[in-house]
Amino acid sequence: MKNTINTCILNSMKLNELLLNDSNIHSTLINIVDLIVNSYKKSNKVLLCGNGGSAADAQHIAAELSGRFYKDREPLYAEALHVNSSFVTAVANDYGFDHVYSRMLEACGKKEDVLFAISTSGNSKNIVNALIKANEIGIVTIGLTGNNKGKMNDYCDFLIEIPSVDTPRIQESHILIGHIICQLVEEKLFPDE
Repeated sequence: MKNTINTCILNSMKLNELLLNDSNIHSTLINIVDLIVNSYKKSNKVLLCGNGGSAADAQHIAAELSGRFYKDREPLYAEALHVNSSFVTAVANDYGFDHVYSRMLEACGKKEDVLFAISTSGNSKNIVNALIKANEIGIVTIGLTGNNKGKMNDYCDFLIEIPSVDTPRIQESHILIGHIICQLVEEKLFPDE
């Protein structure tokens, strides 16, 4: 068991080191933060979607933005699209699970809102459909995925590909990226608080 523990920690550290030294990811993060800040200044919102652990990450990031991160400040509109279980189950039943997020975007998404689409594979059909619908509406799309060149790549305005194919390590990196974004957005929008 100790070997497994050490291996997991070492693999996570190695991946974090890759992220630390990836100037493309750093510049993409800066662009994403500027985009979100400008979107909030125009009274737009941030919407997030994912499946399984990625849904939990979507909800986690939404909570950090809408509640607080480090600062006591006004809430920011951020919502994970899966939290209305009655809606999700009704749409899954009537239209199929592949359409739960695209249908919700039709209901609440507006031009210049921001959609975070999270998928370790980059191929989740309901996530890809959400990105397609977001593009139709004029919602700016941000993808978080692994490095397997999934279908999401074709539909994201900004994409952060974690350089791994190991799902748990990718998910750990996604929440790290989410936390960095939340911190920088908060710092830029509320510099005096």
